[in-house]
Amino acid sequence: MIDALRTPHKTNRLLLAPSHRAGEFDSHAIDCPFVFAHDGRFYMTFVGWDSIGYRTGLASSDDLLHWRKEGMIIDRGASGSITEYNVALTWIARDNDLFGAGTLKRINGRYLGAYHTYPRPGYEAGSAAIGLCWSDDLRHWELDEPFLHCDDPDAAAWERGGLYKACLIEHAGVYTMFYNAKNIPEGGWREQTGAVTSTDLRHWRRLPENPLLRVGPAGAFDDYFASDPCVLKLTGGRWAMFYFGNSSDGHARDSVALSNDLIHWEKSGELLLDVGPAGSIDSRHAHKPSMFYHAGVLYHYYCAVAPAPDPHLGDIVHDELRGISVAVSQQA
Repeated sequence: MIDALRTPHKTNRLLLAPSHRAGEFDSHAIDCPFVFAHDGRFYMTFVGWDSIGYRTGLASSDDLLHWRKEGMIIDRGASGSITEYNVALTWIARDNDLFGAGTLKRINGRYLGAYHTYPRPGYEAGSAAIGLCWSDDLRHWELDEPFLHCDDPDAAAWERGGLYKACLIEHAGVYTMFYNAKNIPEGGWREQTGAVTSTDLRHWRRLPENPLLRVGPAGAFDDYFASDPCVLKLTGGRWAMFYFGNSSDGHARDSVALSNDLIHWEKSGELLLDVGPAGSIDSRHAHKPSMFYHAGVLYHYYCAVAPAPDPHLGDIVHDELRGISVAVSQQA
């Protein structure tokens, strides 16, 4: 099973990089890829950071290896709104099958996305909340008010510090929203992954088994974080949750867990992506998976992070270069 999920061949280049132009929504960093097929082309939503907060962009491709930015598709909201500083679209409801077409589903006639938003300016500043958003054309989005918060009455200790990426699937009439969250730290925080379910997209229930994917023991590659779920169905009916582990060694890497029921998950223990050597595009982190399959090749898109190559760029790159790269199951 794991053999089919391996992508050992890195392209070792950034497919999408920050613009490094002050005032643009992706001036400082690009993060959180989500890849899908639509109208005969391939598309990727991504999150740009401009030193104030997140906004969401779109890129397109004809071959899955060369990408062109289409521009911003979700801007920040009005002053005083929940999205005044941040809005990060991280998932759109799609074909569940990893080895399927990777096309989007329409829910009630529209495309359905999941976003999260932080309440203050700065890099992921404050405790984020998660909401749904809707579109007819993938370029204009209507945002519902967030429905999931870290201080909800039924929120547990593992998520009280704030919520992060959401992954939304529909299966057998049930919507499951996977998300990672952090505890209120005493020292360094820990991020783990849980889920909520709904049958009508209005009433949501936290699963009593949460967190479904927990951090590993001391010294494991995921002993700090088990985060950023990407859940897709495998041939034979099992499910895979691709995720990243952040380790006490200071690096983040991608792995996968498997499940028969979307609730009970068994970690593979295998690194699907490791960080690269010094000087590479992902020497600091190789994480935040988005999986896509086409023409016999599995593409593992991820956020590649390395120390800033040019300190003279100053605040535009902060202390790192963060963009999107890909590893593939087989080379052309």
